[in-house]
Parts: sequence; C-alpha cells; structure tokens
Amino acid sequence: MRRSAAFRRAIESLFAAVALVLCLPLMGLTAIVVWINLGRPLFFTQVRAGVGMRAFTILKFRTMTQARGPDGELLADELRQTKLTALLRRLRFDELPQLLSILRGDMSLVGPRPLPLGTVAAFGELGRLRCLVPPGLTGWAQVNGNTRLSADQKIALDLWYVGHASLRLDGLILLMTLKTIVLGEKVHREHLKMAEEYLARRANLPG
Repeated sequence: MRRSAAFRRAIESLFAAVALVLCLPLMGLTAIVVWINLGRPLFFTQVRAGVGMRAFTILKFRTMTQARGPDGELLADELRQTKLTALLRRLRFDELPQLLSILRGDMSLVGPRPLPLGTVAAFGELGRLRCLVPPGLTGWAQVNGNTRLSADQKIALDLWYVGHASLRLDGLILLMTLKTIVLGEKVHREHLKMAEEYLARRANLPG
C-alpha cells in the first residue's frame, strides 16, 4: 500500500513539474486576462481542508469581482464574472496555479475538490470520510456534472470516489476531464445514481 502511494506521488510530482513548465505561457496569458478584466490582485487564496482535514492554502487565478447586492451580500458567482473570466473558469485555466499545491504534496491530480474547513466540518462524519484521500485538481464530481449538481449530489460522488479510488479510475477521470473541458459539463445520471445508492448503504438508509 505504501509502495503504491509512493509510486503515485512520484508520478504526480513529475507530471505536475512538467505541466507547470509547459503551462507557464498559458498562465502568463491568463494573468493578463485577469489583470485587464478585474485588475489586482491577480490571485485568489483561501484556506482549504486537505487530507485528514489538514489545513492548507489554495491558490487560483481570480475570476470574480467582489460585487455585492443591496443587502451587502456577495452576488451570485455568475453575476461577478466577465465573459472572459467565465471562459477561464470553463477551461479550468484559473486552476493551473494548483500544480504548485501538487508539487508541495497538499493536493493530488485526482480527488475530491478542496473545500473550506467550515464547509467540510459541517458535513460531520461525511466530511471526515471525504478527507481520507488528498483533494484533487479534478475529481469524480467535477466530471459528472459539477456546477449542475447539488451539494448532496457532489458529496455522494466524492465519497463513492473515496471508496473506489484506484489508478485506473484516476485515469478515467483525467480523460473525462479533457472531454468536459471540450464539450462542457454533463450530469451522468448512471454514475450519480450509483454514488447515491453507495452513500445510502454507508449511512444504513433505505436506498
């Protein structure tokens, strides 16, 4: 088990290092787009929950303004983006700085997306189970609907991944990620049903 984890870590580190170098021009272009559309700062940082709920700081290109409504609350995500920054999010270019998190060992290529500590804590035992594996640059929920899913649907997919994680599944998710970037997000109902039934069994609920 340890040998398998060490092998995966070595492969991910090599991939992240090569990808970081190859993506430097793309990251430079993304930075210019953010600067022209939103100004400074270029990056968004936030403390997120890693494996074992260990805190780490995530780094992304900023894609949203701080626009607020009359009540002082931030507007919905789609209302705080420009057409170009929305495109950056769709193409996942805003996530490229997280290759550094993979090199540091805070993240993996594939796993549940890192969430704020408070959000994970609110899930209770499900949140703890979700953090049994490192968070990922992409994950099972992201290739099975992502923004089209509810929070409950996402955690069902995340926990199904935790229970079935393998190099083969990771390879499938990476291929599905490329397909999602090209064709857009799609809810795969069969995968969602499988995950919800798995979660119901784990929770001893009628499924």
